[in-house]
Amino acid sequence: MLKQIEGSRAVAEAVALSRPEVVCAYPISPQTHIVEALGEAVKSGALAPCEFINVESEFAAMSVAIGASAAGARAYTATASQGLLFMTEALFNASGLGLPIVMTVANRALGAPINIWNDHSDAMSQRDCGWIQLFAENNQEALDLHLQAFRLAEELSLPVMVCMDGFILTHAYERVDVPAQEQVDAYLPRFAPRQVLDPAEPVSIGAMVGPEAFMEVRYLAHAKQVQALELIPGWADEFRRAFGREAGGLMHTYRAEDAETIVVALGSVIGTIKDTVDELRAQGVGIGVVAITCFRPWPLAAVRAALVNARRVIVIEKTLAVGIGGIVSNNVRAALPGSGAAVYTVIAGLGGRAITKASLAKAFADAIAGRLEATTFLDLDRQVVERVLAREREVRRSGPIAEAVLKEIGPVAARPG
Repeated sequence: MLKQIEGSRAVAEAVALSRPEVVCAYPISPQTHIVEALGEAVKSGALAPCEFINVESEFAAMSVAIGASAAGARAYTATASQGLLFMTEALFNASGLGLPIVMTVANRALGAPINIWNDHSDAMSQRDCGWIQLFAENNQEALDLHLQAFRLAEELSLPVMVCMDGFILTHAYERVDVPAQEQVDAYLPRFAPRQVLDPAEPVSIGAMVGPEAFMEVRYLAHAKQVQALELIPGWADEFRRAFGREAGGLMHTYRAEDAETIVVALGSVIGTIKDTVDELRAQGVGIGVVAITCFRPWPLAAVRAALVNARRVIVIEKTLAVGIGGIVSNNVRAALPGSGAAVYTVIAGLGGRAITKASLAKAFADAIAGRLEATTFLDLDRQVVERVLAREREVRRSGPIAEAVLKEIGPVAARPG
């Protein structure tokens, strides 16, 4: 059924259609509308049987999800930003115990300073915690990825994180095709856990493991993620046949077959990049896009195949690894040993800064002309940065960095543009 619906509500409908038995909730913007909608569905009886549990923190939310999943329930939660960081210990526990929890991460910047707008710092900070990470390009894909996430999690007995850009997607109203319950039931089987706590057959989970076995345990977690690389494409194809639309998979390409320049990105910025590429193609520029859906496990072979003919690769990243620069670009480089392609890192959109077609087109033109720096900060105000650095050299007690930058910028409302 086609609906004009907020992204958060679309995700809540997808989760409800997946028949969770436990939903753990702690509010943090911009994911709150998702769990609010699920809470309403449980209270009204539209989602039953399901226990909706209000908890006192994000750490508690993941801890309850771990307990519920270990007891054999289909468990779900959602979070964002600092909330995801508060879960960190429990995130490693969930993956280490092999529990098939599904969680939405409404991507949001990390503090300090406090910032509630979108970038990918939160999910990227947890990229190696053992969770599968899927990134949605738009709200239809966000809905569809949740249906696929439950199936993937439960087949592999691994937790899955579905990432959607906070506010840009969560609070945007778009036309979304919401499937019928019968369609979802046919695609997503009833939960049959691979492990479950049973009083009739008592076992311990999370017990101490010494050096004699720890490496093997960790290797098996890695092996399951590698197995996901094999399963995801086939299940995306099955999803297409069942629901009549493309969604999920490891990645997809756009106008990349004959492109000498390829842009790699993930999340909602892909739409803006595609529009920019269309305009450049009209001018005769050979440029295309590789859109990553599955970031963990990293689809190394698929990325390598997509970039095999590229002379230059431009990676648009909505996060910053302080002290080194790119995160996604380092993964891209791992897929291109000996290719000779130049790989550029473009840090963009931090803290919700707009990523415009004009700025992207200039960066792409600079890369093609050989003018782009290996690591570029899109639309960075270098004059402000230099003035703050000069002040720090001159004044010992120069104060907090954020306050210094705001003083240099002046009243935001008074700025042109």
